[in-house]
Amino acid sequence: MIPTYDSGQPDAVTMTDDATLAAARRRKRTITGITALTIAIICLFLASILPSGFVIRQPGPVVNTLGEVQDTDGNEIPLIEMPADVETFETSGALSLTTVQIVGNRESTPNWFQLAQAWFDPSKAVMNIDQVFPKEQTSEERQEQDALMMANSQHDATAAALIELGYDVPIELQIAQVLDDGASVGKLEVGDVVNSINDTPVADVLDMRDAIAAGNGADVTVNVVRDGEAQDVVITPVKGDADGETIWMIGVSAGPAYDFPFDVSIMLENIGGPSAGMIFALGIIDSLTPGEMTGGKSIAGTGTINYVGEVGPIGGIQQKMQGAVRAGSEYFLAPAANCNEVVGHVPDGLTVVKVAKLSEARDAVETIGEGDTDAIAKLLSCSSK
Repeated sequence: MIPTYDSGQPDAVTMTDDATLAAARRRKRTITGITALTIAIICLFLASILPSGFVIRQPGPVVNTLGEVQDTDGNEIPLIEMPADVETFETSGALSLTTVQIVGNRESTPNWFQLAQAWFDPSKAVMNIDQVFPKEQTSEERQEQDALMMANSQHDATAAALIELGYDVPIELQIAQVLDDGASVGKLEVGDVVNSINDTPVADVLDMRDAIAAGNGADVTVNVVRDGEAQDVVITPVKGDADGETIWMIGVSAGPAYDFPFDVSIMLENIGGPSAGMIFALGIIDSLTPGEMTGGKSIAGTGTINYVGEVGPIGGIQQKMQGAVRAGSEYFLAPAANCNEVVGHVPDGLTVVKVAKLSEARDAVETIGEGDTDAIAKLLSCSSK
């Protein structure tokens, strides 16, 4: 029997079939890769142009109220300026107001790349656009509102500071706005000073609301002083929404009007909102009192203020703390009402002190300025009860 041998090599037909299959697989992989790359490019392009419905809140400028700013002629002037006949004192260090910036608006929202980066950046916050820009409010209206709140906060801060220092500051409740479609059109005017409602004296907006609410929708008689003369105006309230609740309203906004013993000028532009009030008040106090209240330390903070010195909560405190650290601040004054947003988010190198009143904020600044480590350690933080 003649032996046969296997060469170990496939025959020609088998080799051709394998090569064809390999080439087909390579073509399939190439087509799949090109398709995936094309889809990825399209997705990336769409992500860069599609509106997101979100905006980004990030740290904004930090401004030292004890420092200087440029006027319209480019000259350096104090941010807080007093009349020449008012005695002021040297200051040092910094009492800095903190701000936030909003990236985007209804006309131009951040793209999805920017949003993805912001999600992983602890100094930024991604927010639904409706939280920042209400649908019924235009950008121009929002800017006007922010500018008005800033102006009012400067007046409130001046009153709070001067009252804290013992000055007599007479206060009146004044009509600031009459709504076009409100119940007071043709009856009340901007600048009217409100004395009483239904013979009940009113000293502030809360008194005014309570007096209107007591009538439960019945006509109210508002006694005002206009052009130096007192007069009664009868108004029929209507129901409306304010601060999330339905109340009786007469279609006006009102606020305190102050008779200051001297003018205090706060030269700050392009920053809006009420959250710098507390720091403005501290800057005024430091300028009007002997000694350098900060002791040369860099202190930042935020918080609204009213004329009785109550410090109120603000938005964006986490971004404001980040901005303070970047600006070199060592200490940060935070409203007690914002403590739930502070705990667990304090940047390294920053000591946060909670305050609920201007007097507490003043004491904290003076304690920090004196440099007494033990006394500083006793200042209440947001984690303290």
